[in-house]
Amino acid sequence: MIPAHPGLRGGPVYLDYNATTPVDPRVVDAMLPHLGHYFGNPSSSHSYGDQPRRALDQARTQVAALIGAQPDEIVFTGSGSEADNLALRGAVLSSKVDRPHVITQVTEHPAVLETCRALERLHGTEVTYLPVDGDGLVAPAVLAAALTERTVLVSVMAANNETGALQSISELARITRAHGALFHCDAAQAAGKIPLGVREWGVDLLTVVGHKLYAPKGIGALYVRQGAALEPLLYGGGQEGGLRAGTENVALAVALGTAAELATEELADGAPGRIAGLRDSLHRRLADALPGRVHLNGPDTGRLPNTLNVSIDGTLGHELLAAAPGLAASTGSACHSGAHTPSPVLTAMGLDADRALGALRLSLGRWSTTGDIETAATALLKAAAAQ
Repeated sequence: MIPAHPGLRGGPVYLDYNATTPVDPRVVDAMLPHLGHYFGNPSSSHSYGDQPRRALDQARTQVAALIGAQPDEIVFTGSGSEADNLALRGAVLSSKVDRPHVITQVTEHPAVLETCRALERLHGTEVTYLPVDGDGLVAPAVLAAALTERTVLVSVMAANNETGALQSISELARITRAHGALFHCDAAQAAGKIPLGVREWGVDLLTVVGHKLYAPKGIGALYVRQGAALEPLLYGGGQEGGLRAGTENVALAVALGTAAELATEELADGAPGRIAGLRDSLHRRLADALPGRVHLNGPDTGRLPNTLNVSIDGTLGHELLAAAPGLAASTGSACHSGAHTPSPVLTAMGLDADRALGALRLSLGRWSTTGDIETAATALLKAAAAQ
């Protein structure tokens, strides 16, 4: 049984799970002993290091089980951004290719896009940014045409954080690896929400993020296929198989491991179907009350079960949410010095500025209920009627 979450009592309806998830109380319970009682260094040879070392090994096994990997293929990092940096910079800097070539897509997370730009600026790496179609998807043929003899890495996210669009990772990875390059997948949004397997997908590198998975912020992991060569970002004592120096944060690793195990259980119990039902109920309530005015952004099928990105004609997303204080969600725009600009993800999909500025990202999760959906729909409809 899922325990109640103290942080959600009496507050606004939380529909921003793609931004961050509440930390599961069971995760907190698992990590607390490693903030106090089990204080030892897992690298110590004496008895104080035994329990932290066993806990670290167990956490590695739990994360590996969620994604179908082997425990020794899991590298703990301080965040998803660090894991992405390790994958991209590590692959490029370990490459023997003269002026390596990297391929990504225009709607990737900034952790990937900004790393690519740094590689261009600092290391002379050539980067190709693939376009996406109206659903936000990369066409396999477009990827195949972009590969060159100097391509060392392709990085495409599993699921978009704004629209939930699911890429054809197994097909993209197959094309990439047949060409002899490594394939990295940022699965921050997908892990725990849909079944995934690194062997079935054929990826070489895959990012998992704790705070998208009901673990705390400040912990992530990178799956590194056995035999995949990476240059470390951090040098020192050789922890994490030599790929991430620094004494391990055992408590946060335990938290991520516990969160991964809980997610594995929920996937087996059909939790994604329950959440998808709530998401679709919210969509119907809005569409039925505002016929012809509610537009889905992204694919109808082939998206995360928890994600609904919609625009309502005649409204601005940030104004809708400001007029609905009982709801915590995100918009499809960014605010810079008081001016709102459309989401680059939505504009890359071909949406015009008005529709992109009207977008709402409503993302559900473990504690979402039918009552939440009713409250959210009522609040949004009331706010839309006032605009």
